[in-house]
Amino acid sequence: MAAPDISSRARRIILVTGATGYVGGRLARALEARGERLRCIARKPEYLRGRVGAATEIVQGDIQDRASLERAMAGVDCAYYLVHSMGLSDAFAREDRAGAVNFAAAARAVGVRRIIYLGGLGDSSVGLSEHLSSRHEVGALLRESGAPVIEFRASIIIGSGSLSFEMVRALAERLPLMITPRWVSNAAQPISIGEVIDYLIGGLDREFDSSRVFEIGGADVVSYGDILREYARQRGLRCVMIRVPVLTPRLSSLWLGLVTPLYARVGRKLIDSITHPTIVREAGAAALFGVRPLSMREAIERALRNEDLEFALTRWSDSVSAAGSELDFGGVRFGNRLVDSRSIRVPVAPAAAFAPIARIGGRTGWYYGEWLWQVRGWLDLLTGGVGMRRGRRDPVHIAVGDTIDCWRVEAFEPDRKLSLRAEMSLPGRAWLDFEVQTEGVGSTIRQTAIFDPIGLGGLVYWYGVWPLHQMVFAGMLRGIARAAVAGAAPPHATRQVRAAVP
Repeated sequence: MAAPDISSRARRIILVTGATGYVGGRLARALEARGERLRCIARKPEYLRGRVGAATEIVQGDIQDRASLERAMAGVDCAYYLVHSMGLSDAFAREDRAGAVNFAAAARAVGVRRIIYLGGLGDSSVGLSEHLSSRHEVGALLRESGAPVIEFRASIIIGSGSLSFEMVRALAERLPLMITPRWVSNAAQPISIGEVIDYLIGGLDREFDSSRVFEIGGADVVSYGDILREYARQRGLRCVMIRVPVLTPRLSSLWLGLVTPLYARVGRKLIDSITHPTIVREAGAAALFGVRPLSMREAIERALRNEDLEFALTRWSDSVSAAGSELDFGGVRFGNRLVDSRSIRVPVAPAAAFAPIARIGGRTGWYYGEWLWQVRGWLDLLTGGVGMRRGRRDPVHIAVGDTIDCWRVEAFEPDRKLSLRAEMSLPGRAWLDFEVQTEGVGSTIRQTAIFDPIGLGGLVYWYGVWPLHQMVFAGMLRGIARAAVAGAAPPHATRQVRAAVP
């Protein structure tokens, strides 16, 4: 069961389906980091470009189109099956069945050596929900390919972006008092997304002569209510649950559609699955694959901690509009964070574009609405915050850890990036980021305000001050751009500055 050497990795081709999804996307990045030859199949390949490395091959294909599957599988050693149709109509089980049959037939036709599949836990002998039954049926159909199938069955996956975790997040953040149905008390064995990826890669590395089913889970058997309470504890939220016996899965799904990002159709299927215990009955996978199961507390801690890292690595210029246009009301979201990101082009070099950013705050001010900043500082002082009185250590030079009025410098790269973390009194955490990039003969200045609200109060705060944010953030970016152009312009050209920047 030893892992293959690097030379054999370089020769084999691995196919990943579902790479635009939550688990598939993370698996693809992990396999790329190992130096694997990766091929990803997608109905719309353009959705994957920019999400995978340059060395990863992207092919067009559809699980419902066997011919496209055979083309995608040509030369493939191992194929990951990580797709399901829960977001489709009520015919999702039929769609999943047809997809599994096509995939198995294509794998058999081209001689794929192994299929690795992620399904769901649940005791089929007691009658499962349609969703869980379909997950088990897909595994059985894949085994008909003749190639060994390694099937991992998991319960609730804890990780920023997973369907179950996002439902937990929305409920805990928005509802300090919850009327909960009986399914909140059902037993589950949640598992961290990192552990799931470790198992999926372990299925690639270890040799098996025949198909195997492995039940995988974390260290704790808990209820959905326990997960809600632990998430709320780590976020410093109040979480009171009143259990009632009358909320059916259908009523619960409609309720979830009102208070969470889940729409009722997906919520109904998810709740149908939660109504069944999803615990590991056949232990042994952790020892076989060398995975240390995390406790529920550790899994949630890791999800929240990794969310900060993933957010820091995200380039907002890739996901929001440029040219300084206004965003839709509410901006964009990343996990729990609310984001207002905007950019503007200036006809100057990056050093000149960044110069006014490096001078921001203190005596220079914030380039727009100075009286509004002062009012915000007074209000902050009244609520026990630091206000705007701290100024700057140096009017020009910046170092990580410096204070700039009510902000602290969290990251700084000369002529390129400044990241400020708010130290004012807020119902959440806030950052203000500036980034300058070369664009043609000029530069692009991107300004991003990020807010991580705590509970319902944080959401009320963000949307309550949204009109002011729209005015201040847009004005501040225009002011920075004008200062950049003015600073780079020769003395006789100062009257052209306002024309250069609207």
